[in-house]
Amino acid sequence: MWFQLIEHFYYICYDVDMKDSTIREQAFALRKQGYSYTYIGEKTAISKGTLSAWLSSVPYTPNNEMLLKMGKARTASGLAKNKQKLRSFAEAVTQARKDIGALSSRDVFMLGVGLYIGEGAKTHDIIRVINSDPKVIRFAVKWFRDVCDLKQVNFRLRLHLYPDSDEAKSVAFWSKSTSIAPIYFQKTYVDIRKDKKSFNRRKLPFGTAHLSIRSHGRKEFGVFLARRINGWIDEVLK
Repeated sequence: MWFQLIEHFYYICYDVDMKDSTIREQAFALRKQGYSYTYIGEKTAISKGTLSAWLSSVPYTPNNEMLLKMGKARTASGLAKNKQKLRSFAEAVTQARKDIGALSSRDVFMLGVGLYIGEGAKTHDIIRVINSDPKVIRFAVKWFRDVCDLKQVNFRLRLHLYPDSDEAKSVAFWSKSTSIAPIYFQKTYVDIRKDKKSFNRRKLPFGTAHLSIRSHGRKEFGVFLARRINGWIDEVLK
């Protein structure tokens, strides 16, 4: 009732003609039905500013039609943001490729030393790289082959898995990722600690790979190589 009184007072004071009053009544009715200012503006040709002045006191609960449009708008917005994110990633990758350019043999050598600083064993009689990322282990294999002149027979791979990991699938995954034949895989270690099980199974379905080197009687591939690697590290970190 009080809406009608306000409207009646408005018409008397401001001499609003019948056409305007009809549009105003239509706007009030649409708002009460749960329509947005945008929708009402499209139907009445009234600006959002005017509608806000007219209808600010009217309780607003979006109807199903508006909720559906809002959902579609949010979906469209999410898709637009996702496309923008993908474009950003693509641009970053393109720029990164330009930044890196072609890798020289020395680039590969120094990158391998840096990798070993972070992921390699530091004792003087062991050569080992540990990581859960197959790209890291694959590069380590390439580095040992290209820089240290090692062959497939020099590599050993031990997997550290979790109780609910599939060992056969994990061996197949790492063999394909590193090009190391399964015959060079050592006995798999299974982490039976209960507090590690559920979290790491989801995060590391194929566990962690421990890549180590066997000299097969060649001194240059045994303790001497381990000492050389540690010497490279010392020189880089001076």
